[in-house]
Amino acid sequence: MEDLRCTKAIIAVAGFGTRRLPLTKAIEKCMIPVGNRPIIDYVVDDCIKAGITDIYLIVGEDASQIRRYYGHNPALEAHLEAKGKTDALRGVQDLSTKARFHFIVQDNQQPYGTSIPIDLCKEFIDPGERFVVVFGDQFFYHADGGSELAYFMQRAATCNTSSMMLGVTVPHEQTVNYGVIAYKQVGDQCLYEHIVERPATPDEAPSDLNNASFFIFESGVLPFIHANATADIAGEHFLIDALNAYVAAGNSIAVLEAKGEYLDCGTVQGWLHANNRVLGTEDHV
Repeated sequence: MEDLRCTKAIIAVAGFGTRRLPLTKAIEKCMIPVGNRPIIDYVVDDCIKAGITDIYLIVGEDASQIRRYYGHNPALEAHLEAKGKTDALRGVQDLSTKARFHFIVQDNQQPYGTSIPIDLCKEFIDPGERFVVVFGDQFFYHADGGSELAYFMQRAATCNTSSMMLGVTVPHEQTVNYGVIAYKQVGDQCLYEHIVERPATPDEAPSDLNNASFFIFESGVLPFIHANATADIAGEHFLIDALNAYVAAGNSIAVLEAKGEYLDCGTVQGWLHANNRVLGTEDHV
């Protein structure tokens, strides 16, 4: 079995969070709480459990809340120490040492889209290195406390492709709400072909797999992402378009099905469900 040796994760959190307006006008979308922690902390912990040591957080130019969360607050720490609240003190101090955090700014003058955050990190990826890409308004729930990324890496190590992506099975009638993965079966592997974004009817959906925006890439994908990020495009610069070009050039991306429960906090309904699941107020799946 091949050792993937992924130690770097790029987590994109610079978006405006338009699905959660007006709340996200004042609160960074990745900092919306689930239980007593922000969404991003579940994503970060999933990565750390899988052996990630360097986390590249792509933030907006006005982002300050996430920096404060993973930074130090000397006044708060002094207060907790003076009050003898050692558990709380340890909890806030440990946040900054979970991993090596790198904050990369995606300023408002740069193009908008899902390929941009990855392109901003290309200089930090060595030739031949694999890395993880995740988007920061979603995470996976495991009742046993397991890591989706760790499971993903274990199964990805058995693939004969250099890049991999996760899909989440959704009810067939709900495929009209998602970016659905079209894939082909080659031996015992599913290989990515393209995405059908919100098919008009369930019958037009090529599968029941929603794109979970959870990837393991090899460095060879970066030129395709850079080409997309720097292209003269009127609308958004989509990562999927770069992946389509990568595959068209003869590369393969294995599609693996997620093991945990996918919690999308980008909608109010999804966020409420995530809180209920994490807090144990719903029956476990």
